[in-house]
Amino acid sequence: MRLSPLALGLIATLSWHATANLKQQVAESMPELESLYLHLHQNPELSYKEEKTAGRLADEMRRLGYDVTENVGGFGVVGMLKNGDGPTVMIRADTDGLPIIEETGKSYASKVKVKDDAGNEVGVMHGCGHDIHMTSLIGTAKQLMTNKEKWQGTLMLVAQPAEEVGGGAKAMLKEGLYTQFAKPDHVLGLHVSASVPAGKVAIAPGYALANVDSVDIIVKGKGGHGAYPHTTIDPVVLASRIVLGLQTITSREISPLEPSVITVGSIHGGSKHNIISNEVKLQLTLRSYNPDVRGQQIAAIKRLTAGIAQSAGLEDSLVPEVIVHESESIPSTYNNPELAEFVTSAIKQEIGAENVEQSQPVMAGEDFGLYGRTDDNVPITIFWLGGVNQAVFDAAQKSGEPLPSLHSSKFAPDYPIAIATGVRAMTNSALALFNQK
Repeated sequence: MRLSPLALGLIATLSWHATANLKQQVAESMPELESLYLHLHQNPELSYKEEKTAGRLADEMRRLGYDVTENVGGFGVVGMLKNGDGPTVMIRADTDGLPIIEETGKSYASKVKVKDDAGNEVGVMHGCGHDIHMTSLIGTAKQLMTNKEKWQGTLMLVAQPAEEVGGGAKAMLKEGLYTQFAKPDHVLGLHVSASVPAGKVAIAPGYALANVDSVDIIVKGKGGHGAYPHTTIDPVVLASRIVLGLQTITSREISPLEPSVITVGSIHGGSKHNIISNEVKLQLTLRSYNPDVRGQQIAAIKRLTAGIAQSAGLEDSLVPEVIVHESESIPSTYNNPELAEFVTSAIKQEIGAENVEQSQPVMAGEDFGLYGRTDDNVPITIFWLGGVNQAVFDAAQKSGEPLPSLHSSKFAPDYPIAIATGVRAMTNSALALFNQK
């Protein structure tokens, strides 16, 4: 899809004129959307356990008149509406919560506590805005059903589980999302931002979010008494050398023009002051955009750890184990530049150009990128939906104090404004895509 700026503006303008009352329609639907949001916020479910959440979303889609299929790739839900000949537009929202005890102090705060897979009691919170994502999906579904005489094509609504653990998009695609239902021509998504004021939207053309890998390194040694270190090969010392050595991968091996992050988030080893242990465990997160950089990071980690072990005199059987958790790995999200430009134009027409910003890529991860990584090469775009109360944002700008981030126990978005903006932005984006010539 390569369109001139004039065509982009004309198409978006036409879609805007077709729904000149969209702002009013969304405002009228807000009481029921707020009720849905509060229910979802107060009843979050962890990844792979989103059964009740999925059931509620399926009921909402059926009530609106969509053909609904449940249990796709776990607790995934797909709602379809065939509305004449035209493109297929897929809109995706994620559904899982996080193991966080909410500390926002809000009257509607989640009080849910459950047992995790390890048997520990944990709080559950929508600390990443998935409740707003789901509510915006249903709000958009309502508007596109209400205005279905103004567009033609196939609408595909996807409520995806297990985003937080990187498994949901993989599971839904593996189960045949693009073959069992439809292969979309365009895929759209949104994500709440904890750094953009509510009422605004930000879009990053090209790379928007990062490759993410979780890596464990098991450093082995030969333990013994802390008073006789010369009789041992100390894995704590080896692990320390590895931690420092890892920093040179980004600083000295990868091009400075290529973003790369290698963070050691956890180091555990030993049991007592005077015991040299046999083993130390490191846990890392790797971030990048370019798939070649990801491969370079992993290869360098394996080479570096093996070399440090060899230099300490360890035999091959005690070379550190580097474990890449491929099931949790997610690729970078690449916003198709032409689609991002098109969506930007449509959103500007609906909420005003002054409320739409171009954002920079971030090193956070999102499995949304997988929808554009199949052999079909479907163009995708995800945009940031401002979630910060304007007064709170202004106060933080003045004081220099950081705002609560996504995944914070204190993250409390200005949900009424965010939801209304999300529905208007997503609805007009879809209408513009359906009505393009």
